[in-house]
Amino acid sequence: MDNVSSLLDAELVEAERRQPFVSFIDPLRARRNFRRAVSLSRALRETGPEEGKVEVDDAEIIAPDDGRKIPVRIYTPHGANHSVPLPVLLYMHGGAFVAGDLDTEHDRCVRFSRDADCAVVSVDYRRPPEHPFPAALDDCYAVLTQVSQEAGNRGWDGERVAIGGSSAGGNLAAGLALMARDRSGPPIALQLLLYPALDDRLTSQSFRRFPRASGWDIEDSPLMWSHYLGGASPAHEYAAPSRCDDFHGVAPAYVLVAEVDALRDEGIDYACRMMRDGVPVELHCFARAFHGFDLAAPQAALTRHALADQVAALKAAFARPS
Repeated sequence: MDNVSSLLDAELVEAERRQPFVSFIDPLRARRNFRRAVSLSRALRETGPEEGKVEVDDAEIIAPDDGRKIPVRIYTPHGANHSVPLPVLLYMHGGAFVAGDLDTEHDRCVRFSRDADCAVVSVDYRRPPEHPFPAALDDCYAVLTQVSQEAGNRGWDGERVAIGGSSAGGNLAAGLALMARDRSGPPIALQLLLYPALDDRLTSQSFRRFPRASGWDIEDSPLMWSHYLGGASPAHEYAAPSRCDDFHGVAPAYVLVAEVDALRDEGIDYACRMMRDGVPVELHCFARAFHGFDLAAPQAALTRHALADQVAALKAAFARPS
């Protein structure tokens, strides 16, 4: 195994060392520890994400199939010109499916709304093991359809909707793109996949090379997938998008991977296979970065670079004809 610290950008070394270990044997304990990790990362931020420039509202979306209430957090640029419909980003937080909530990537959502001049709808999807697949993905699809249908009433542009997420949230965004294609669902301008967890088979070279990095032990990876899949085998391609064999007609993608990350190669492989099937893909591998580096080290130059790239990708997608 490589000495992880020796492979990292100098600004990321201390952040990597500070990441608390979050075991996923006990989901309830994992949620508490993950929340502490998020709080630590936010405390490292020298300045806030200028929330005064974004209006933030907690709300609920009613699922059309059974009327369940799905909590969401809606971000709107302050002073937005309501005569011009805003594009929308549907965002899913990370947390190994089991952990995470609307606070996990609050700062990122503020940044996206402010700098990409869009509404952001962050989804508090149901989590396993209490709610295994397809509960989380069903929640996200329900929100996607409602966002599209209600866009006009909310001052949004239903023809300019992007989806995105990090890690497990990136998995949900990828699965959502496949589901929307197969069901002839709402049009998607971009799938923003940030170091996504895509493959339950756990056989990539990077998985073997980086078994322990940034507070994550790959022995927890089978646990994560077991919680999410609820014992289903083999996994459906909506649950593990890397199992998909045909990407024709899937939404354009921006894929970010980190060099020092067990998930690196499955993200690269996924991007390349989408490209081979004619999907427009922008692939970024951030050298000397670890999984979740942009959350763990909010002030680092690599983080600023990554967030600027993500904002640029959103703005470009929203500017393209639907």
